Parts: sequence; structure tokens; C-alpha cells
Amino acid sequence: MIDPPVTVEGGPGFDPARVGGEGTPLCSIVIPTFNGRELLETCLASIHRHLPPDRARDVEVIVSDDASTDGTAEWLAAAFPSVRVLRRETNGGFCAAANAGIEVARGHFIQLLNNDTEVTAGWIESGLAPFADPTVGSVAPLVLVRSEPWRVDSAGDTYTLSGWPAKRGHGQPAERWAARPADEVFAASGSSAFYRAEALRRVGGFDPLLGSYYEDVDLGFRLRWAGYRCLYSPRCRILHEISATYDHGRPSLQRRMARNAELVFWSNMPAGRLGPAIVLHAFLLATQGCWRLARLRFLPFFLGKLDAARDLKSIRDRRRLRADLARGSSNPAHFPLGVGSFGAVLGHLHRPQEHSARTPRLDRDRSRDGLSRGSR
Repeated sequence: MIDPPVTVEGGPGFDPARVGGEGTPLCSIVIPTFNGRELLETCLASIHRHLPPDRARDVEVIVSDDASTDGTAEWLAAAFPSVRVLRRETNGGFCAAANAGIEVARGHFIQLLNNDTEVTAGWIESGLAPFADPTVGSVAPLVLVRSEPWRVDSAGDTYTLSGWPAKRGHGQPAERWAARPADEVFAASGSSAFYRAEALRRVGGFDPLLGSYYEDVDLGFRLRWAGYRCLYSPRCRILHEISATYDHGRPSLQRRMARNAELVFWSNMPAGRLGPAIVLHAFLLATQGCWRLARLRFLPFFLGKLDAARDLKSIRDRRRLRADLARGSSNPAHFPLGVGSFGAVLGHLHRPQEHSARTPRLDRDRSRDGLSRGSR
């Protein structure tokens, strides 16, 4: 839900007749942002550059401004008057900003874009094509590292029985995944995912309790509980400016990530798979705990797990919600959960660092605390 007060604005080029009734757009592009004016300029310019003129009226662009203080809304009205601007007066974080944009979106399909992304030619056609299958609830583009576009950021997200989420293909050569045929993947990365609007509203959008981290995995689970599938579309390509210069070792962030990992695992893992999943999950927790203990980062990890344990009632409520989604679906829930490997865990821990030269360190930290999605 939109947390009031919120204002939806548009410049001289915004035509409300385009939306609603016969003018309902085919796709709404929702871009949450917090003090990301410089990043937005590149992102929006790429949309306008690569959107075919004959499709312009089929697409609306919504920027959900999460109480920015850098003049984002005023600049958008002047520089991109056709963009709808949703202004939040209080900063609520990524999930709140994304949900607010989804709430006012009028398209039959919704693409959620990070403000640090660029679209490429043919992205909208390739991203929407899989929805011809009514069982498809989301589409995962081929996301490439913007500073090194020959490397993959994500070819969809995977999730294992142990509770380990991962970006499929991360760091691998782009050619390998560009040549791969479209296939089913567990979920789409929230940096650039396409969603069926009806499916999003049915499952409730992003969970605001999570704030940031694991929120797209949780949404992917709920879509699957509701009987939807996710397809990978290699011809839909997005450039993403990811960054590892942000301090992921900050105790507060480590604690939140540790908590969210448990909330997602225990809220979503199907009961029929809990037996083997618990064993694998215990092994994963022991491995993570030892790794953090060796690096003197165990305390926030441990406190995050305690936070999740204190939220047992919420977990029970979430499991009931997922059971209700499954009962209300005409399609059986399907969960492509792999076993994973110890090598994959080591590969993640030793993954190459990403660097960003676009946004000063302070702004990146503030955007992760506020919007929580400036660079992922």
C-alpha cells in the first residue's frame, strides 16, 4: 500500500488520457529512487533512446521518489516531462518506494528498474514476449555489468534447499548466457525484473518488513506459491552498475541480511521439502558462522538469527498466506530448488569486486540505508 502523504505529478508532456480505459498502457516501468538524479538521467535517457516510437504510447514510466533531497522531482518535471513522478514525503526504503510505484502503475505488465540501470535495444519486446504464456508471472532479463558488459551480473536468480540464493551466471562471460535458449529460472532479480501486474497485486508486492536484501527472492517464492513461473529471456538485456565498494561488513546491514535470510527460508520452504532442507540449511549456517567468526563478524550474524527467531508468529502467518495462495491457484505450485554446492558458496565469497565511479561513497551508503537499492 502507498503510505500517505504521496503526490503523483507529471510535466506538460504527461497525458492522463493515455492511462485507464482504452488508453491503458501495456507496460509500466517503475523506477524507485533516492537522491539518484545523476543515475536517473542515464537510465531514463536509455529508455527514451531504445523505446520504438510506435510503442511509446504503450509504455508509461513512473519514478517513485523516496523523499529525495537533491531536487529529483523538480528536475524530472523539466527534463523528462512525460515521466510520472510519485513523490513520497517520508523515506521508507526500497520496498515501500517500489510498492508505491506498483500501486499507481496502470500497465498490464510492470518492469521494476533500478535507477542505476540502462536498457538496450529490443529490451521491451523481448521482456514482454514470454507473457504470452498465462502461467508466466515474471521474466528475468540477461543483466550485464555496465562497466564490463562482457560479464554477467545475473541471468535470473536461483535458490537452493539449503536457503542459499544466488545470481545465476554471475561473473561469467556474457556470450555463454546470450547464446543460451530461454528457460525457466527460480526468480528474477529485482534490479530489472518484469512482472505480470495481476500476479503482483495478487501476491501483495514486496514485503516491507524485509526493507532490503532478499525481498526479490521472497516475492519470487510467493509468485510460485500462487502457481506462476519465471522465464529467463536472453534477448532482453539490461546494463547494471553494481558496486561492491559499499561496506557490506557494516554490522547493522549484516544483521539485517542474516535476519532476512531466515525469514525467507522459514516462511517459504514447502513443507514437503523441509526435512532435507533443514539438514542442508544447518550445514550452511555452520559454514557461514565459521566464516564470519574467522573474520570477527560473527556477532551481527548471530543477532540477526536471533531477530528472526523472535519473529516466529510472523513466520507462521506468512506460511498461512502462502498456503492460501496455493489453494487459490488453478496451477500447481512448482519450486525448482537445487541442492547447491560448497564450491558455489566459495565462489560467492571470493567473487570479483565491482567498482562504481558514478556515485560518491556517501551517496551510495545513504541510498542503501534509505532506498536500499542504488547499487546491488
